[in-house]
Amino acid sequence: MVQSGELGNLKRVIWIITNWFRTQSYYNSGGWRATWSGEGGGVLLNQCPHNLDLLQWICGMPSRARAFMSFGKYHDIEVEDEVTAYIEYDNGATGLFITTTGEAPGTNRLEIVGEKGKIVIEDNKSFRYFKNDQSDSEYSRSATSGFDKPKCEEVPVEMPDYEGSHHLITQNFVNAIEKGETLIAPGVEGINGLTISNAFHLSSVKEDWINIPMDDDEFLVFLDKKIKNSKYHKIVEEKTFGIDGTF
Repeated sequence: MVQSGELGNLKRVIWIITNWFRTQSYYNSGGWRATWSGEGGGVLLNQCPHNLDLLQWICGMPSRARAFMSFGKYHDIEVEDEVTAYIEYDNGATGLFITTTGEAPGTNRLEIVGEKGKIVIEDNKSFRYFKNDQSDSEYSRSATSGFDKPKCEEVPVEMPDYEGSHHLITQNFVNAIEKGETLIAPGVEGINGLTISNAFHLSSVKEDWINIPMDDDEFLVFLDKKIKNSKYHKIVEEKTFGIDGTF
């Protein structure tokens, strides 16, 4: 719907993804968790790669980012566990990405706004599509009243069946090897989401905007310095968690 132009030109995207709540026990369960040397980051590197991947896959890569992070705000860890990031796109569209592992019950709400309407997806349960009868920018130029709005209707959208989605991806991977089937998600796709994450980190530390594509060497210097200067040590609780409530 975004890429076909059904929503018109992208104007704004907001993803509040704060239902990644984790306990201190979770972080204590492995020496590598939430460390610069073991993970290279926190919520962005562990929980949010899926969200950042979807964000760029649906809306495209932003042109620059400005992020604000808190490191160990809610947990005894050295990496980020809260992020608020502002992004901009080449066409002037703006975006906001908010995430944390320290908020319960948390929210998972993706809102994408175009000139012709908006999509709101919440908790992977509701998909609401609000469709304008014409572009809001065109309507603004032609309307004679200061308070008129384009006519809008909520169009029913049936949520797809997510059962077996992991199976479909792994089967596609096997088929690509055995039969030459086109990959749904080629490996190079992972670079895009990681680039956004890296830009957020660098922006937060430099307290400035980061243009995308970014200077990869500058980020590597930042990460190497974080790893080298890490003095964090934690008491590791050897345990194996169940998988209830996860994917």
